[in-house]
Amino acid sequence: MKAKGAGRELMHAANSDERHYDTRLPRWLHRQVRAGRGMRRVEETLRRQGLHTVCESAKCPNRMECFSVRTATFMILGDVCTRGCAFCGVSKGEPLAVQDDEPARVAAAAASLGLRHVVVTSVTRDDLPDGGASAFAATVREVRGCLPRATVEVLVPDFQGDEEALRRVVAEGPHILNHNLETVRELYARVRPGADYRRSLHLLEAARGMDGGMKTKSGLMVGLGETRAQLRTAFRDLAGVGCDMLTIGQYLRPGREQLRVERFLSPREFDELGEEAREAGIPLVASAPFVRSSYRARELFTRMEGEE
Repeated sequence: MKAKGAGRELMHAANSDERHYDTRLPRWLHRQVRAGRGMRRVEETLRRQGLHTVCESAKCPNRMECFSVRTATFMILGDVCTRGCAFCGVSKGEPLAVQDDEPARVAAAAASLGLRHVVVTSVTRDDLPDGGASAFAATVREVRGCLPRATVEVLVPDFQGDEEALRRVVAEGPHILNHNLETVRELYARVRPGADYRRSLHLLEAARGMDGGMKTKSGLMVGLGETRAQLRTAFRDLAGVGCDMLTIGQYLRPGREQLRVERFLSPREFDELGEEAREAGIPLVASAPFVRSSYRARELFTRMEGEE
């Protein structure tokens, strides 16, 4: 609907303009967000540079809010994933050809938007020899060249456990290496076929060993049928591999083909989970219904730096 006199769109952020398919959302998942001036700027920049974002491809409920303040999470290596995770709204199938000039276009877009914290992710590319690690490395280099004062966060796939591929990314010195655990070990076969819980934990541990000054980060979705005890185990496992930052958010079904939501957790439960994760040994935790892995990423990193 339209805001009177403002001419700008208001919408429920849980539904966003990419309608989620769980119809009876609890009241705390309904909020109105005004489309800010930055939204058109972001959309035009992305079109001009021919870039994808996980915000759009994964149907993130925070897209309008983030675009309105001129932030976005760039998604490299196309918008078609080689895996079939049952929770994800990104297209699956035959991946697109790698574009050698994409890293430069990402850097140009980040500079055009004046980003102070640049987040880069990708679809999973099991078809590539290094899983796309060289594209991540090139993108970090290009961003640093255009925005030497910006902090850089990479949200990487598991590279099928290839440590040399991971090393290629870490060698470029991103400030944060993010890899999402996504869910508890017991649900991996149903939620993340093709992924491996221990492999994901090992990636975070290996990254920390390659660069002790780099921060590591992970994310979990809740509402897929996990138990509180299983989540506490995941918190301890992440703390055990030295994870510095964790995001915990409510899973929202992006389309009819994805898994249904088993339960909507209340804001109070998210507060409790955040406290439990900190008690398990993870220094910085963001836990709330709308939290996503790269949502307000700069704020989380700034908090991390401020607490040291």
